[in-house]
Amino acid sequence: MGEGEALLRATEALLAELTPDGHWAGELSRSALSTATAVVALARFGREADGGLIRGGLRWLAENQNADGGWGDTVRSGSNISTTALAWAAFGAARADADFAAVIARAKAWLERARGAMALPAAIGARYGKDRTFSVPILMTLALAGRIGWEHVPPLPFELAALPHQFFGALRLPVVSYALPALIAIGQTIHHHRPTRNPLTHLLRERTRARTLRVLASTQPENGGFLEATPLTSFVTMSLAAMGLDEHRVTQRGAEFLRAAVRADGSWPIDTNLATWVTTLAIEALAAQPGALSPEQRLRLRAWLLGQQFRGEHPYTHAAPGGWAWTNLPGGVPDADDTAGALLALLALGTVDGETRTAGVAGVRWLLDLQNRDGGIPTFCRGWGALPFDRSAPDLTAHALRAWSAWRPQLDKRTAARTRRAIERAVRFLAQTQRADGSWLPLWFGNEHAPYDENPLYGTAKVVGALRELRDRGIELPAAMTRAGERWLAGAQCADGGWSGVRGGPASVEETALAVAALARTAEVAAVASGTRWLVARVASGGWREPSPIGFYFAKLWYYERLYPQIFTVGALGKITGDPLGA
Repeated sequence: MGEGEALLRATEALLAELTPDGHWAGELSRSALSTATAVVALARFGREADGGLIRGGLRWLAENQNADGGWGDTVRSGSNISTTALAWAAFGAARADADFAAVIARAKAWLERARGAMALPAAIGARYGKDRTFSVPILMTLALAGRIGWEHVPPLPFELAALPHQFFGALRLPVVSYALPALIAIGQTIHHHRPTRNPLTHLLRERTRARTLRVLASTQPENGGFLEATPLTSFVTMSLAAMGLDEHRVTQRGAEFLRAAVRADGSWPIDTNLATWVTTLAIEALAAQPGALSPEQRLRLRAWLLGQQFRGEHPYTHAAPGGWAWTNLPGGVPDADDTAGALLALLALGTVDGETRTAGVAGVRWLLDLQNRDGGIPTFCRGWGALPFDRSAPDLTAHALRAWSAWRPQLDKRTAARTRRAIERAVRFLAQTQRADGSWLPLWFGNEHAPYDENPLYGTAKVVGALRELRDRGIELPAAMTRAGERWLAGAQCADGGWSGVRGGPASVEETALAVAALARTAEVAAVASGTRWLVARVASGGWREPSPIGFYFAKLWYYERLYPQIFTVGALGKITGDPLGA
């Protein structure tokens, strides 16, 4: 099979994934962690009608236990202490230990080995360090299931959520910005089961319970799913149910979301879908082939994307109008990566009319307002830098740079001047965050085989590709920075021509395609040629459709997306081959 034939086959397969609504929806991996938390939440909610869902979830967990006795976040992931502990808790919360005795015995043995000399709560805390976004919810779930005592669950200062949201960035909260519902619900539950002994703190928490519950309710979307995320919604639902607030509307709507989110096999994914994200990625991947999308498809995609832009202040993060979220569903929250992706996709679809220009300029300004003092771009909220997933990140910054530079010809003079200054600051941020070996680390993608779960391949590919686009648009860049990134990418190639997120690790379709796309039209001709042959061979064998768990959701929670390898392959081969469909 040649490159052109491989591109044609991959493109036709990707186009076949378009939904009847005219966009891409994809499919997120099934998650043992999500399934475990949903089971605990429904078990605590205590409705007899949910018994079938609970039993189905437990059966799925039992059938997908790893051979070593633990569970990973996806069915393709190695066992980890967080997911294994939560699965163990799910059987306890459902009072099903006797029915699954062999499963429980293997899980307990795995946890004994994993925690070593530490107690289980200490081992879980050590996994996350100062960030309590996930460690405290896990410990609370274990306590609710009777697996540990409440004395092992650290308190959370839910009373701070009673303050105006403008203060949140300065409070240095122990959870990340997008976990505010967990702070409130879990903090209240811990206080309910183990009240603080400090009389002043106790009084403050008692007096702010009603106020913070109202804040919690104000952040819940109409379908009940916080961020469309099963784990977060489950933690909130089980917390309120454990305080006897079964009839509270947040609890009721959270349970309704969980019932609607279950898959046919009894499992739950980490999130409902990444429809906006995969749609923008697919549009960009097809951009090298102007003939791939019909005029009608382009019009439908443009209208759909314009319809996903937020036109008012978001009730969850209080983000200003103008951004895009990862999904078209109610739980989405505007963020940097998806806003940049939507801006680039709108341009890739062709002619910019008045409506598109208005939306694009608003999106550019939204990104400008998000830029941190260090010049980098965070995910959701400017200035929330206390914890890792709130910091500025090279991959997000690179994506914003691409969007800003592409939209410059469409901007008014004042916005264009702001954008020029923002680009200069962002480039300096990338120079400062480049590692000594020439690579960059991303925020939302990792590699399970790498030390500290890092994925410099993803980060470096995204930055190198962005820098090449900026250079092509006449923006001056430090040549040494760009070449160091390109050399690192070429040097990270595996012997078989593929790429992995870690040197010596297994090559994946996603990582190989990202590297090939980033190095296209650079001096690394040999690396691109061998990487292209690797991809073509995978298309010929059918292996190009096999996704790998390279996605980070939050707090070291892994996922894979079924469309990632397809989208990235089309994008890489399109850059190399051209436009067979438009010929």
